[in-house]
Amino acid sequence: MTLSPLARNIAITAAFLVAAVALGFVVSMRRDLSRAHAHSAGQRTIAIEARAPTGAIIAQLHREGILARELPARFYLRFLARRNSLKAGDYQFKSPISALEAIDKLIQGEVVTRRFTIPEGYNQFEIARILASLPGLKRNAPATPDETLQLLRRTALVEDLDPEAVTLEGYLFPDTYDYPATVTLEQLVEAMVRRFRQTLTPEMHRRAVELGMSVRDIVTLASLIEKEAKVDRERELISSVFHQRLKMGMALACDPTVIYAAMVAGRYRGKIYRSDLDRDSPYNTYKRVGLPPGPIASPGKRSLEAALHPAETDYLFFVVDAERNDGSHKFSTSSAAHERAVASLRQRERAQAPR
Repeated sequence: MTLSPLARNIAITAAFLVAAVALGFVVSMRRDLSRAHAHSAGQRTIAIEARAPTGAIIAQLHREGILARELPARFYLRFLARRNSLKAGDYQFKSPISALEAIDKLIQGEVVTRRFTIPEGYNQFEIARILASLPGLKRNAPATPDETLQLLRRTALVEDLDPEAVTLEGYLFPDTYDYPATVTLEQLVEAMVRRFRQTLTPEMHRRAVELGMSVRDIVTLASLIEKEAKVDRERELISSVFHQRLKMGMALACDPTVIYAAMVAGRYRGKIYRSDLDRDSPYNTYKRVGLPPGPIASPGKRSLEAALHPAETDYLFFVVDAERNDGSHKFSTSSAAHERAVASLRQRERAQAPR
């Protein structure tokens, strides 16, 4: 049916009016969504549950006072941002904040994160205690250090690097990590191993091959260096001593390995006793020649580099320098010189002992 000119003009006018009203509504809605709104929840953490319906999330933000009105936000998400989904997690919303800013935060998944640090030289027992104490994780995660230690036996994570690994000792890279509340301990362990892989560059792999050492050898040696070095500049010097001893078939005589052997046996008492030095353990480098069977701690990048690039020296011994108070060492090429340095240290210790 053909419309008359009058009817056609009326239809066109009506269409323009509808479009104008719709445009006005959208403009008004955008203005309302863009207006900053002050609220009292700025210091609170708002938990958005996984798989919560969009409408329920908008209603929750309205109840918390973050959104002044629900309708504009519902309309925006239904018709203007329908391809975007709101992500679960813990959030904080500044005050004042516009509805668009709040919604964008949920779309981008800008969740609140917590932070923890694994210091260089921490071993699996110390790392397990840190991980077990972390707040805000999914509660299906282990809650005790002993249970957490079980996660540190997921050697499949490093099987290609170290087929002989029985734990992840040495491969949990020491660093500062941020994590959201939706993460599990399993995922944190994976992140720490992933950070180790990022640190162990192809150049490091090639250098290990040049030295005739496996990744396990390098990480093990680096862990000894990490535990012995209290002054950064000495890492390469300590590495040179260990490399020299390994070449000559001398025992490494590394105190931290004795301590680790005691920890593995559940017998460490805070300091080294004669019984610790006499313990028949593959980690006791006073009794066993060569590297211990695996890493004794998590080495940082500097210690890994030092293990691969020792200083060129003839040093075979080192002991804490009695004349300094900064953790540095006295290095010697002969046992006689080393014994004099040890005697000097013991004399100083006796002089400083409380009477």
